[in-house]
Amino acid sequence: MTTEARPRQPRQEIPAWLIRTIWKTHRFIYRLSGGRVGLRTATSSRWGMIRLHTTGRKSGMERVAIVGFIEDGANLVTPAMNGWLEPEPAWWLNLQANPDAMAELPDGTTRRVTARRAVGDERQRLWQRLIEVGTAAFTDENAAKRSVETAIVILEPRMS
Repeated sequence: MTTEARPRQPRQEIPAWLIRTIWKTHRFIYRLSGGRVGLRTATSSRWGMIRLHTTGRKSGMERVAIVGFIEDGANLVTPAMNGWLEPEPAWWLNLQANPDAMAELPDGTTRRVTARRAVGDERQRLWQRLIEVGTAAFTDENAAKRSVETAIVILEPRMS
């Protein structure tokens, strides 16, 4: 009987339980404030936060995640990160199964979007833009902690 060697998980500086607690607290504050606290507009020097509504790939039920984003023209751009934990976030797996979603923006409006992965030069350009925002979350050093390349997800406006 042979066993396969499991790839080593990258060393995490922040424990998984703490990351999950922060996410739960963020969602709780959003609900408690009636949506007045928890989302923010992206600027050239700061990433924003949106609520992303996806369809569960297994359940078919609506799922909601708060994700960081930047704007690229009419598109919203977000890295598919689960903190810096493995595996990829459920919202990204859901979008791969069903790319049509809805983004709830900080101003209270919603936008129907279709998701796709940035590749090649487009991915490099958008990754550089994320780094330029100046947050520690988006650095080549932190990205190297993951065993797979972080997908850059483009949420394009959908007309219907």
